[in-house]
Amino acid sequence: MLVSVLLIFVVLSPFAQDIYHILAQPLLNALPDGASMIATDVASPFLAPFKLTLVVAFFIAIPYILYHVWGFIAPALYRNEKKLIAPLLFSSSLLFYAGMAFAYFVLFPVAFAFLTSFAPEGVVVSTDISSYLSFVLTIFFAFGIAFEIPIAIILLCWTGVTTPQNLRQKRPYVIVGAFVVGMLLTPPDVISQVLLAIPMWILFEIGVIIGSIYAKPAPVTN
Repeated sequence: MLVSVLLIFVVLSPFAQDIYHILAQPLLNALPDGASMIATDVASPFLAPFKLTLVVAFFIAIPYILYHVWGFIAPALYRNEKKLIAPLLFSSSLLFYAGMAFAYFVLFPVAFAFLTSFAPEGVVVSTDISSYLSFVLTIFFAFGIAFEIPIAIILLCWTGVTTPQNLRQKRPYVIVGAFVVGMLLTPPDVISQVLLAIPMWILFEIGVIIGSIYAKPAPVTN
């Protein structure tokens, strides 16, 4: 698994600057005319793109990594467990990618346009490339993990930790929790918070529906 990440990193390394430019595009599009990103550290122009490239290599290698994880745990599973776990591993990769794509194509343009528009008069918005990278990667991980909600719900229902009925009863608390998480993980504006909270709520509902299929039947009482 480590070798796969390193090989992808080596292949992508010549394109490190281009990869960073693609990542920075949502912010660059939102900056005022004449403004640009800056590097406050001497080594930042070199290190930031290569750090990003290493993270991208890991993201690309996730399906291969999960394939080896599956190969490790599969012998210990029963046949009916394999029928559930294998699709979940595949779905978790797609959902993680979907979360990052949603952040890049939907959240970033809206959030950056909102944030840059509130710069005080006389203040030039010039974001440091290392700070921007840290911020964006944090959002990517947050949205990637948030989009795993259906997988978590299915596993909870399948193992009997909870039931779809109990989850439906807790729907009001889930909705409030989604907006709280959105407030904590996104930039301090209502639009960004809603853009995370609503998908989380929808994914919760999808997880409950699918979890109903895999939920353990209630014990029969005499």
